[in-house]
Amino acid sequence: MKISPVNNSLYSFKSSENKQSILESNPITKGGEKAILVKGTFLTGLGLGARLLFELMDDGFVVDAIGEEAKKINNKTNSHLSSAKKIISGIGIWGGLVLLAIGAFATLYTLLNAPKINYKAKVNAFQKQKEMDVYIKGNQVEKELYTQMNDKAKNADEKEKSELRKQYVQMQAAKNRVPDFIKIKK
Repeated sequence: MKISPVNNSLYSFKSSENKQSILESNPITKGGEKAILVKGTFLTGLGLGARLLFELMDDGFVVDAIGEEAKKINNKTNSHLSSAKKIISGIGIWGGLVLLAIGAFATLYTLLNAPKINYKAKVNAFQKQKEMDVYIKGNQVEKELYTQMNDKAKNADEKEKSELRKQYVQMQAAKNRVPDFIKIKK
């Protein structure tokens, strides 16, 4: 059986839109907001899981149970290693079991908060989409005004140019404000 690359244009994964329409469309999506909330919830679950595990480790019972499991796994899989390598392997297995327990708690925490995440994502996406729509429309109006001012400046005399400079300064002062949720790199 010969496997060949797909050359059909139906399966093209490239964007068919031009850059102009991408800049004018709203980049906020419900899926993106859900991803942000899931990541935050999972990280919170990791923190809570670690705290819970370390609270349980104070009693010593959990440490002994994890240690015994690590010994069983180490003896079963690494019986051919020297004693020093077995100790290092045992520490690694113990750490892996601890991380597995913390990750399991974080996953459970995330799954239990899934309805809340879904609702919050829809609300956040709606609010941010409205803010971005206002920002995008403001940018389009601002761009059109600058274009008109530029066209007038090409055919203007000195009096009109001084008036256009004043208008330009006013436009710079009233520049469209970026929404709060957008982080600007400086």
